Amino acid sequence: MLIGLSMAEICSSYPTSGGLYYWSAKLAGPRWGPFASWITGWFNIVGQWALTTSIDFSLAQLVQVMILLSTGGLNGGGYMISKYVVMALHGVFLLIHAILNSLPISMLSFLGQIGAACNFFVKLTITGCFLMIVIPVVATERASPEFVFTNFNTENQNGINNYFYIFVLGLLMSQYTLTGYDASAYMSEETKDADKNGPQGIVSAIGIAVVAGWVYVVGITFAVRDIPHLLSENNDSGGHAIAQIYYEAFMSRYGSGVGAVICLGIAGLAVFFAGMSSLTSNSRIAYAFSRDGAMPFSSQLQKVNKQDVPINAVWMSALVAFCMALTSLGSLVAFQAMTSIATIGLYVAYAIPVLLRLTLGRKTFTRGRFTLGRYGTIVGWISVLWVALISVLFSLPVSYPITDQTLNYTPVAVGGVLILVVSTWIFSGRHWFKGPIKNIDDSSKEEA
Repeated sequence: MLIGLSMAEICSSYPTSGGLYYWSAKLAGPRWGPFASWITGWFNIVGQWALTTSIDFSLAQLVQVMILLSTGGLNGGGYMISKYVVMALHGVFLLIHAILNSLPISMLSFLGQIGAACNFFVKLTITGCFLMIVIPVVATERASPEFVFTNFNTENQNGINNYFYIFVLGLLMSQYTLTGYDASAYMSEETKDADKNGPQGIVSAIGIAVVAGWVYVVGITFAVRDIPHLLSENNDSGGHAIAQIYYEAFMSRYGSGVGAVICLGIAGLAVFFAGMSSLTSNSRIAYAFSRDGAMPFSSQLQKVNKQDVPINAVWMSALVAFCMALTSLGSLVAFQAMTSIATIGLYVAYAIPVLLRLTLGRKTFTRGRFTLGRYGTIVGWISVLWVALISVLFSLPVSYPITDQTLNYTPVAVGGVLILVVSTWIFSGRHWFKGPIKNIDDSSKEEA
């Protein structure tokens, strides 16, 4: 939330579809602006590609589990679709999202409102009432409040038993969940009162996710019985813990897993709209960056159709997300390393403009309608330090002993992106990239 508040204050001052990379350029000043913009923009784009890939691939895997459970589960002879079918489903979902994102802005806005309403309904109504109340009620065996609120599980097959280390690794899932809230910034040029509604979108997205997420976790935990069994790849859901919780709850009460499949379908609907909005923000970043000549094939990616939709950027983003998922066919380790860029890559991009706001831009930054006032500095520094901390924590090994299959390749992936981005800047970008291009001069802007 502190990171979101820091970003919201900057968004209020610079409401543009360039978002983070534009903020960095303005805050770093003429000398360092192009470099800061280049680093922020590329980390943001790569992180968004990884996020879109991760969301749509997760949706495909969710369908895989739904099919497995609806046909009797792994131990009941259920049908497990192959990794090639999962990949095909991933492609289908990306195709649908690309088609939806190619619609006129008015239609896309309408679909976005439906998605927001769906997510709000799913998260607050379905999650709060159905999952928190019905799942524990349906389950014939329920965990005690003492277990839910005080038990610290150390049982795992990863060779890690240290309480603090487990706690640190456990932060990753919630940190991954709370990403993508910068989407409001990229839609600024298509938003009324963007200097107010953009920041509010960032903060409210985090707030709703925090409340709904906590309610969801509490409700689900009351239905937990055997943790090692939930994590076992030999259970009916094939090792998908949440799906197994649903399945065991309904099987114990009704002898059927239909209710579990319905619950997963509700979750899948929310994931579907999340994937659609992720591709929307992804394409807007690519469009804005191309508009300033920073992307390969910029002349094509910056084009918009008659409805002002960056159509080429939409389909390019979908294609990249599909290609990134192809690594899963050869090695899940490689795929996980690639998608791990989503969390650290995005948060690095979030932190750079905040850091610049506190340093190079501290004297030139002009607050907008959304402001933190005198608390902006302390909130900003806490945000930057937090991103620095998680960048280290999430690069730690997640399993022991360390082998080529258990090694955490996140620092390799993130480091590779950093080396590639910096080297392209040194050998190419610094000679021609000057940061965001002005579309109008200051006098014309004042007259407007």
